[in-house]
Amino acid sequence: MAKSKAPRRTLDSYTVKHINKTIKAGDCVLMRPSDQSKPQYVARIERIEADARGGNVKVHVRWYYRPEESIGGRRQFHGSKEVFLSDHYDVQSADTIEGKCTVHSFKSYTKLDAVGNDDFFCRFEYNSSTGAFNPDRVAVYCKCEMPYNPDDLMVQCDGCSDWFHPACIEMIAEEAKGLDHFFCESCSSEGQKKLQNSHATFRHSETKEYSH
Repeated sequence: MAKSKAPRRTLDSYTVKHINKTIKAGDCVLMRPSDQSKPQYVARIERIEADARGGNVKVHVRWYYRPEESIGGRRQFHGSKEVFLSDHYDVQSADTIEGKCTVHSFKSYTKLDAVGNDDFFCRFEYNSSTGAFNPDRVAVYCKCEMPYNPDDLMVQCDGCSDWFHPACIEMIAEEAKGLDHFFCESCSSEGQKKLQNSHATFRHSETKEYSH
């Protein structure tokens, strides 16, 4: 006669002893990769469960994929801390959790004063079987018409409000950082850049779109 499966119960929270951190559903965590040469996996905890005695704790997770783990691979506009929320669900031992992390919205990430080792951002959901992204379009900037990469310095035109990479407008980063006003070639009254030294604002606004 087959042995009946031992009942398991859902936990509201669980303290991972080897890192002395308490986790709960909705938290994002760093998990030990099967290949130690690879970076830690990033996951969102969906549910925590244990056996009747409170042992053998398992976490139900939804994986975040790094750009290089996606079908299309890493692209120029992907940030170094960018991850995609996938449709890949899994069950792992709580013992494989190596730390907690924060996956910010894209907007929140761009406003951080400093980015820590445990800070990531997500602006796309990713279908791991088809390679499709949601949203499948994203705003693009500059003459190169690429989506915004928060790792890259950009300067804004005072005329059209578009954003430009210094290299795309034949400018070095140090020069760009010292700008107070900038007019792109299209907006300059005589087709020349108008530059005044001081401090520029480095942000972005939504204009044209890039399609995956």
